Amino acid sequence: MIVLLLGVAVVFHLTGQPIFRQRMIGVAPISAEEALALGVTGPLLRSTGVAWDLRRTMPYLAYDKVDFDVIVGTYGDNFDRYAIRLNEIRESIRIVRQCLEMMPSGDYRSQDPKVTPPPRARINESMEALIHHFKLFTEGFHVPAGEVYSAVESPRGELGCYIVSDGGPKPYRIHVRAPSFVNLQAVPLLMRGGSVSDTITVISTVDPVMGEVDR
Repeated sequence: MIVLLLGVAVVFHLTGQPIFRQRMIGVAPISAEEALALGVTGPLLRSTGVAWDLRRTMPYLAYDKVDFDVIVGTYGDNFDRYAIRLNEIRESIRIVRQCLEMMPSGDYRSQDPKVTPPPRARINESMEALIHHFKLFTEGFHVPAGEVYSAVESPRGELGCYIVSDGGPKPYRIHVRAPSFVNLQAVPLLMRGGSVSDTITVISTVDPVMGEVDR
């Protein structure tokens, strides 16, 4: 708890630090039109004032049952992207507290035997349970033939997965839409008229995961 409080104090001190603000405010701006044209999402898009958050615009799981604010910026600069992330931490804590209050008691996983392995204690007691466990983890389960795209709002933007099924236990085709791969293409635009030293803050506020980019 002490470490957490110290971390919060350091962040608030950094936010008001004159040199930090000089290197962040008005640096590497991007407009809403440019961001939409590039297809960027997450804090990078919301920093331009576009309130696009899949948890609100296309709710999944229990996001339509909790109350939270979609944080947006105004200028699309480094400082807006930094401030959005700080405020989204507060919103995440707010969401977690609501989920804890609404969480029901009882089993926490599906009891459908077609997709759920038997309880571990039964594996040592029943040959049928052992076979069921073995088949699920070696063969998987069959899904209907077809295709689906599903996405979530990750910390860096829209993280989507496109899957094609031929009716078997394994995907026929799969592709992941990685937000870092899409967002990274905005860096040359953000660096217009900037200095070499601005590169550090620009990349930090875009916050790409390189393993997500080069897969």
